[in-house]
Amino acid sequence: MVLKVFFPSCCSSADSGILVGRWISEQNSAVILAVVHFPFIPVQVKQYLGEVQRVTQVSVSVLGSWSNSKQEKEESLSEFLEDLGTIFCHEPWIQISKEGDSKFWSCSTLQKHSKNPQEEEIILVYYDQRKVMLSHLHPPLDTAGQRAEDASKLSAIFDTVARSQVLFMTDRYDEGPIKLTHWQSDGVEASIIVELMKQASVPACMLLTFLLSLLSGICRSRVLKFWPLSFLWSKLSTCEQLGHRLQHLQVISSNKKAQNQNQLMRKANIFVSLLIDVALGILLMSWLYRKNRIGHLADTLIPVADHVAEELQDLLQWLMGAPAGLKMNRALDQVLGRFFLYHIHLWISYIHLLSPFIEMILWYVGLSACLGLTVALCILSDIIALLTFHIYCFYVYGARLYCLKIYGLSSLWRLFRGKKWNVLRQRVDSCSYDLDQLFIGTLLFTILLFLLPTTALYYLVFTLLRLLVVIVQGLIHLLVDLIDSLPLYSLILRLCRSYRLAAGVKFRVLEQQDGKPLRLLMQINPLSYGSVVQTYRLPTYSCYPRDSWASLCKKLFLGELIYPWKHKGEKQN
Repeated sequence: MVLKVFFPSCCSSADSGILVGRWISEQNSAVILAVVHFPFIPVQVKQYLGEVQRVTQVSVSVLGSWSNSKQEKEESLSEFLEDLGTIFCHEPWIQISKEGDSKFWSCSTLQKHSKNPQEEEIILVYYDQRKVMLSHLHPPLDTAGQRAEDASKLSAIFDTVARSQVLFMTDRYDEGPIKLTHWQSDGVEASIIVELMKQASVPACMLLTFLLSLLSGICRSRVLKFWPLSFLWSKLSTCEQLGHRLQHLQVISSNKKAQNQNQLMRKANIFVSLLIDVALGILLMSWLYRKNRIGHLADTLIPVADHVAEELQDLLQWLMGAPAGLKMNRALDQVLGRFFLYHIHLWISYIHLLSPFIEMILWYVGLSACLGLTVALCILSDIIALLTFHIYCFYVYGARLYCLKIYGLSSLWRLFRGKKWNVLRQRVDSCSYDLDQLFIGTLLFTILLFLLPTTALYYLVFTLLRLLVVIVQGLIHLLVDLIDSLPLYSLILRLCRSYRLAAGVKFRVLEQQDGKPLRLLMQINPLSYGSVVQTYRLPTYSCYPRDSWASLCKKLFLGELIYPWKHKGEKQN
């Protein structure tokens, strides 16, 4: 049977001592975690390992001995290391020795309590302890059969090293009576600084949690549930984004420890996303307030609004004539054209009424960029919605009028066929009509049919304008969702420290010689960038309609209203 010994590469130059680790009997494998140096007292070692086992819930024990003959040249050392097997009583007792400057190591096992000791083939696998401890193994999603079994075996190795983190933590210079060698042995100063920073961050997180809980309590108060405020809170994307960011702040400021690696990565992704969002917002704010760009923007806004209004007036004048040579109903055409021209006149008056205050409004709106680039983009989307409110009104008027005629024609068409719509049973039933009803139905059907092209043309033109506004707002919200949902911390880890996101491992043969154990090097295969985004993508506050092209065309044909996005819990008309 093959015995696999996973040995940390950082312990290859350690002084002679005993090997501490975990024995995995199901895999006939030994995971070496550290080397305990001489001199030591066996009772203290057992007590220390018992305390580590109680904290980590990992069966850590003494697995064997380690001899570095380059540093220890006493003849009685090998005999002393063999005698340690009777003190710690582990079967099999692993003996690893480094033969001076030779690149080959000797590894053997002792089975003193076995009646029929068998010679086992040993494979010595080197692994980078720091990378394995900090990495998180992501087995492939389509594991089946042998691949699933191999993934579970690797997970046991990674889980053993990760859960034994207490064994590697160092928060003081004095090591105590037991001296260990592991990956953190050469970084005592950095480990102490990290532990001190963890302890210092607790009061700051508690203060931030209290302030956020106070702010969230104000947001959940009954004052915001009254009709005007609740309506604005549900319709303005800026309020939705602020509530979304408030939830993110509550998550990252919580003093509750993450239960698993996924929760830890989610907190880190939210923190980095929020940090980059605020940094980009501050850069945008500094750019806006430099060289009086706010004033130039305010001076440009009024002429642009006037130009758009003039273009709409020219478009309506074109529709009131003979657009593309089409024969329109002149009376209905004139009524609709003058109705929409009057709305444009009201809109221009409204814009010029606000013109003295636009620069001041933009100046205060620019300050909101310090809350993040996503908040500034949501404010831009709301401003576009307000500036194009007259286009939205035109679209609603045209859609309702067109929808009324379509449903009227469909109802009158059922009348010709002797059918009617049963409201109670929600189906079409047969019905008999008298001559007067058929005569009036024929007149109404003829009137609606000949008025339909005029209404359909206005509906088509204003739907295209509305779709243009919807596309612009949709692109802005796509950018907001990209910033909110992109796992930036995970992508940075994949770029800089790819071993932190492990998809699997590969083994490279170092040396192989008859009579010596096979030496392998375990290397970590990182996740692909697409898998990183798919695994750690953050949820967003808005969900876009997933309508098919057929469903969208059906809505446009029937005159149903379309929206650029819909919020959670809001039904689309």
